[in-house]
Amino acid sequence: MVRVKKSEENPETTEILAEAVTRISTALTELKASGLNEAAIIILVQARTKLPRRDIKDVFDALRRLKGWYCR
Repeated sequence: MVRVKKSEENPETTEILAEAVTRISTALTELKASGLNEAAIIILVQARTKLPRRDIKDVFDALRRLKGWYCR
């Protein structure tokens, strides 16, 4: 487990941030592969958070793309 202590004097390294982005993207992919389809996952998150399903879907779409956007 990576723990990042935020500090202006000692900011996170790009390697730690890249690893975190990669792990988030991978976690969403693994969650979908677990047997729940995306609609079921969205419904579960919506029931817990009361956020609009559209917003949850947008966040999931962005999480899938994080690695491509920020890791090279």
